[in-house]
Amino acid sequence: MSRQLKTVCVYCASSNHIERSYLDAAAALGRELAQHDITIVYGGSSLGAMGALADGGLEAGGRVVGVMPQFMVELEWSHRGLTELRLVEDMHQRKTAMMVDADGIVALPGGSGTFEELLEALALKRLGLYFGPIVLANLQGYYDPLVEQFRRAVEGRFMDQRHVDAWTVVTRIEDVLPALRDTPDWDANARSFAQVRADEDASGATRPL
Repeated sequence: MSRQLKTVCVYCASSNHIERSYLDAAAALGRELAQHDITIVYGGSSLGAMGALADGGLEAGGRVVGVMPQFMVELEWSHRGLTELRLVEDMHQRKTAMMVDADGIVALPGGSGTFEELLEALALKRLGLYFGPIVLANLQGYYDPLVEQFRRAVEGRFMDQRHVDAWTVVTRIEDVLPALRDTPDWDANARSFAQVRADEDASGATRPL
């Protein structure tokens, strides 16, 4: 049965210099979420894919909530038309506030900020501190190197084989919402395999000591 989604957190770029296709994809995701009455929570910027996401959601009549540290507002980076702009003290609080009530997380292509947010969300899921779906929108193969790095981490036993189920990769915006809804629930016992144990083989199966 499909998961009910009320709020989705989206990580994406604030650069105005990325390819137009990435901006269009962000706007399309904003419209898609809004059309399904899903609140969008994101970083609050009016710039780049972040601004396009917010504009798409707002134009479709959706609720768009930005979360931004005060210093970014002072730099006039905030979107002025949001349904709500939540101010926080720093970047750490921003990340926490963005995902605390999220029924799912989407990572669009982005830079170091997006990578940081995505990897922290995955780390929290690995530790059983977040249980919602995490979807990588691998547009134009943008996340191929990262997905390959995850594969190498599993092969090298830096991560458990079961951790590959912590994220879902899609290649089209229209596949994001189905992935959020249909990804299986994360294992409630995630902490039991958060650390690769010495008594497991490379596949995650227990072997005799």
